[in-house]
Amino acid sequence: MSFSILCSSLFLFFFLCMCSPSIAQQSFRPKALVVPVSKDASTLQYVTHIHQRTPLLPINLLLHLGGKYLWVDCHNNYVSSTYRPARCRSALCSLADSNGCGNCFSPPSPGCNNNTCGVSPDNPITNTATGGELATDVVSVNSTDGSNPGRIVTVPRFLFSCAPTFLLQGLANGVVGIAGLGRNRAAFPSQLAAAFSLQRKFAICLASTPTVNGVIFFGDGPYNFLPNVEFTSESLSYTPLFINPVSTAGTFSEGEPSVEYFIGITSIKINDETVPLNTTLLRIDSEGNGGSKISSVNPYTVMESSIFKGVTEAFIREAESMNISRVESVAPFDVCFSKENVLSTRLGYGVPTISLVLQNEKVVWRIYGANSIVEVSEEVLCVGVVNGGLNPRSSIVIGGYQLENNLIQFDLATSRLGFSSLLFGRRTTCANFNFTSVA
Repeated sequence: MSFSILCSSLFLFFFLCMCSPSIAQQSFRPKALVVPVSKDASTLQYVTHIHQRTPLLPINLLLHLGGKYLWVDCHNNYVSSTYRPARCRSALCSLADSNGCGNCFSPPSPGCNNNTCGVSPDNPITNTATGGELATDVVSVNSTDGSNPGRIVTVPRFLFSCAPTFLLQGLANGVVGIAGLGRNRAAFPSQLAAAFSLQRKFAICLASTPTVNGVIFFGDGPYNFLPNVEFTSESLSYTPLFINPVSTAGTFSEGEPSVEYFIGITSIKINDETVPLNTTLLRIDSEGNGGSKISSVNPYTVMESSIFKGVTEAFIREAESMNISRVESVAPFDVCFSKENVLSTRLGYGVPTISLVLQNEKVVWRIYGANSIVEVSEEVLCVGVVNGGLNPRSSIVIGGYQLENNLIQFDLATSRLGFSSLLFGRRTTCANFNFTSVA
């Protein structure tokens, strides 16, 4: 083993020792962790809730599947006795892929210290980024047995970035930062897995209404919902996760891969009829363009214009064959219908089914009316898909509306995505995790 590899291994070992509550301060080892996630009514953003700092403070964070780490606004009343800046050239800086060291010429405070390493927190809503100090502080979440929230567990030195207040622009009211769940070592899933020796998996289940909570699990299942509905590895369908070799973040270093979650859609069907598409667009090219990713910050699915045209024209034909009449568009949607003659079913409105065919014809993500149709008024229904124009960075971005009331598991160790299809088919919803009872 070379000296450099040995040093890197020792740095990582010491970091995990510092982060791991099982080593640092408690003997209880949780099976999995759980946090709530809610939908903000005005912005349609998904917001999760954790506790941070000393004394512990509840904070609201934008859920960002493609985010590289946790960042919070440190410039507006950030008070904590356990805040520790990450010193230059430390193992922490390496873990977060720090972009350099810096000094601050104001009095020392959270976000402003000398000889600290920095990163570039970004806001995916406004597509802006800035410099931020890397630091650690206490983070606490609930453990779970898969059915109920259990005792609170703590990571004493959770790695995160400070950011200035202006970076909160465009985020939901009350949100103080972003919870990044990306495919990198400093993101939430990897840090929590390392701290508690969990399997490197997490699952999201987004509720469709702002009045109830959905749920995020860190660790393996089973994941249980009322009334007595259990999801295990055998309950899900699986498809490979792909790594885009070129970063899709707002700021990145040359040669840095994307930390977002890409899947391989090979074709799209409407009511089992294949849509004619330029399938080249469904693959990621050498410059990192194309392909299909999953996003929690896009409220609706976005498709490159030719894919959008093919899918919506096929949808319109099938809808008209069902005696469903098209009406004028309602922004941001191009394709809308009269609610007259549209039946309600257990899987949502009775409209054509959109099928995303994955690695083969046997692995299909079906999007039923509950995830494809948005009720914009008492009389009008619209297809919840948006035209992304020509040459977007990713050809298909599966947005939050299409994820709602689906259990989606991200397995980082095996690089695969598990999906349940619409939970209505199992007579439950993402709002049915039992947050009201503590195990």
